[in-house]
Order: sequence, then structure tokens, then C-alpha cells
Amino acid sequence: MQRMSIPRQCAILVGGLGTRLGKLTADTPKPLLDCGGRPFLAWIIRELTRFGIEEVVLLASYKSERVRSFAREVAPFLPKPIEIKLSVEPQPAGTGGAIWHARQYLDEQFMLVNGDSWLDVNLARFLARVDADRDALGHVLVHHVPDAVRYGVVEMTGRQITAFRERPSRSGADVTNAGIYVFRRELCDFLVPDCSLERDILPVLAARGLLSGHTLDGYFIDIGVPADYVRANRDIPARLRRGAVFFDRDGVLNEDLSWVGTRERFRWMEGAGRAVRLANDLGYHAFMVTNQAGIARGLYTMQDLVALYHWMLQELRQGGATLDDWRFCPHHPEASIAQYKLVCACRKPQPGMLLTLIEAWDVDVSASLFIGDKYSDIAAAERAGVAGHLYDGRCPLDEFLAKAIGKREALPAEPEQVKPLGLAALRSRVSSPSRRDSLR
Repeated sequence: MQRMSIPRQCAILVGGLGTRLGKLTADTPKPLLDCGGRPFLAWIIRELTRFGIEEVVLLASYKSERVRSFAREVAPFLPKPIEIKLSVEPQPAGTGGAIWHARQYLDEQFMLVNGDSWLDVNLARFLARVDADRDALGHVLVHHVPDAVRYGVVEMTGRQITAFRERPSRSGADVTNAGIYVFRRELCDFLVPDCSLERDILPVLAARGLLSGHTLDGYFIDIGVPADYVRANRDIPARLRRGAVFFDRDGVLNEDLSWVGTRERFRWMEGAGRAVRLANDLGYHAFMVTNQAGIARGLYTMQDLVALYHWMLQELRQGGATLDDWRFCPHHPEASIAQYKLVCACRKPQPGMLLTLIEAWDVDVSASLFIGDKYSDIAAAERAGVAGHLYDGRCPLDEFLAKAIGKREALPAEPEQVKPLGLAALRSRVSSPSRRDSLR
């Protein structure tokens, strides 16, 4: 069978009635219920964007007009743009039927998730395992639960799923389906217009040896019953307001060979991929912030830099890691290209790149740190209120990050301690860049 690449599209099941929630879902689809000031579904979509999902297909039925409104209004809750499509069943068709009715919208490979539950794990690890498995039609993320009574049980031999058992009659720990999948579009050949993916289709695929199971354990929430919906309102905003690891690029993620703007001149630092994956595994956002005055000097173009970044992402994701987002500054006051010749509030040692990421992703600054190789990096971190750590390359980056996370002590900027600036203050005050970083 053809090898699957890491998907860019996710279909989300949002059509259930949510009857166990009573009056809460009388006029609102369950995934759209408020959770800490935003719809629960908005949290899910935000998390998906961290792992390379660029397009979402909402599989709607119940109160579909509310889902359509959500699709138009969700942008302020998301840190970066994402395309949203809507597929509405002509009548309630079950979870498998919802996919069948959306088949014309689906990529050759796509993620599928439930819109009313979430497993908080490093999905890049799951997607990397999917990409490495050439044989399965579908991949199911499974996890251990202390009590499987509500969820049913997944049986596996190695990574091959052999059966799905109904909910056990007695309480007890077991392995269960997390409701997160990757399928090839050939799944639709097994579907009919009205069927249940869980009851009718997955057992058939398992019996034919077409499903692979991948175990990752983490915080799981399903808002299908009132007690867990209350718990979600308490837990989700607290858990998903994450700390961040901000990585400089040259001299931290890659060797500083001066003006690295293309793949041909790029060399990873030892332990760089493992460091990003460590940040992902520990529940941090992973961001890259980088001065790129090579653009201002005409040594490479902005398009070259963006292409290099996407190649970096591909490399990282093949290894089970991801960069959630990035910022770069192409400006310099001594630029040879006029459009980039200016004093910029984002160029380190100014903190603009960090502050825009903090604002977009609602980052917990107190739990964040910056890994840089110059004192201008440390100064930018200090001004953003983030703990800065100076990396000299003498040990693998993942080892350095592990120690930095363990102590999270900020280094003073040189030559003096600088005070944190808020985003509003930064916009009204632009300082000259440090000569230490001239044309870097």
C-alpha cells in the first residue's frame, strides 16, 4: 500500500445530539458549549494547528446552522489562520455516515477527531508513527484509562488492532480508543450513507487487519456527561494555557554558518530535534524566533526563508516533533535593500517577536523560557518577562534544555538588567538595536 504522509486536513465529528447533557444542548451542539470563555471546539482546533493541520472539515448534523455560525466566528480564538469547510448530513447518519457524506471534501489522507473529547499529548509522535507505517488503512490513537466502563476496550497484538470490545460490565483499567484517527480516503469504500464508525466499521477493519493502534497517554476529557463538562471548564483553560520554549535559530537549532537562508547550507545542531520533541512531550509550546538580516542584505529572499522553515518542520515532524509557530525579523537599519531598512520593534534585543507569539497563543509567561546563543537573545527574553538561557553549543541541545527546564533561572542581560515590556509599551517605544548583533 502507498505510504501515508503527515496529514494537513482534519475532519471533526460535531453532529451528535448530546442528550446526556440535558438542557445544555437543547439549542447548542455539544462541541460548541462554552469552555473557559470559548467553545470547546475552538480549543480542539487551536491544538490541531500546532501539529500541521491547515484545514478543518466540520461534519455537522444537529443544529448545523449554529456550526455554520461558529465557522464564521471562530477566527479570534485561533492563533493563526485555518481553512474551515462544512459538511452537513441531509439527515442524522451516524459517525460513519457523516464521513461518507463528506467524502468529496476529504484529502487522500486525513485526520479524524471527535468534537467533544480531547487527549492532550504530543500528536507529532502519533503522526510520525502513522507516516512510518506503510500497511494500515487507518490508525487509531489509544490510551490507558483507569476505568474503561464508559469507553469500551481496544485489543491489540503489537501495533495491530485485532478487536474492539463493548463497554465492560465491571470497572477496571484498560486500553481504550481516544477518538483520534488518521485514515486514507479509501475508508469511504467501507462506509454507507447511514452507519456508525465505532460499531459498524472499525470492528470490520480490525478483523481484516487494516487498523494500527498507537499508544500515547495523557490528560483525557470527554464532555459528554455533566460532571465531565464541569471538569472541562475548570481544567481545559488551565492546561491549554501553556508555557513556551522559545528557540533562537542560528547557533541553537542549526549551526551558525552565517546567513543560512537555504536548505543546502543548513546543518542541525546536535540534539535539536530531540530538544523540540522534549518541549512537545512536556506540554510546552515550541516556537522559533529569529533575526534574519540576510534578507535585508539581499543574500536570500523571504520566500527562501519560508521554504526553509517548512522543510525544517517536515524534518522535525518525521521525528515526532513540531514547532507550533514562528516569527522572524527581516529588517535592519543598515540594510542594503530599501524596504527592509528600518529600526524594527521585533528585531532582537527588542522583544516584539516573543510578545506577538505570547499574545496570539495566550502563553503562560511565568512557565516559559528562551534558549539563545547571544546576549541580545537574553535581553529580548528579559524584556518579554521570559527566563533566558544562553546556549554555547558545548552539549547537545536536548540536554541543555532539560537542565534549563529543571532550574528555569534567567540570565541577566548584558550590560545591564532590563525590565519586562508589555506589547502596548513596545509599540509606543522602539529602541535602537544592539551593536553586538549588527547585521546578524
